[in-house]
Amino acid sequence: MAAATAGPFRVMLRMQVKPGLEQEFEQVWQAVGDSVTSHPANLGQWLSRSLDEEGVYYIVSDWVDEARFREFETSRRHVEHRERLHPYRSGGAMTTMSVVAHLTSGPGGPATHEEWEARR
Repeated sequence: MAAATAGPFRVMLRMQVKPGLEQEFEQVWQAVGDSVTSHPANLGQWLSRSLDEEGVYYIVSDWVDEARFREFETSRRHVEHRERLHPYRSGGAMTTMSVVAHLTSGPGGPATHEEWEARR
């Protein structure tokens, strides 16, 4: 079902990690993640590894709004967080967006692929 109101402000980082440092990067990212998720405007963040591109990670974080994210982005704690992860990076990019809809499966959905197909 689509959300009736505007969703959160979303930030997506594409991070290229130096070859051979992927496992250490994942460990450090988890160790320093509290510096992001403890901010009162953060709604959560996710780390995903690309299955198509070697050494590429995507970090997605949701915020209550853009102004509060920008407040965090210029904070001392964020700078320290970036400095901890910087030795692993060989490149990256940031994309910001506003979530306009959110669909969920809801309770009572089909248990198997076959049941899902039969509901057409």
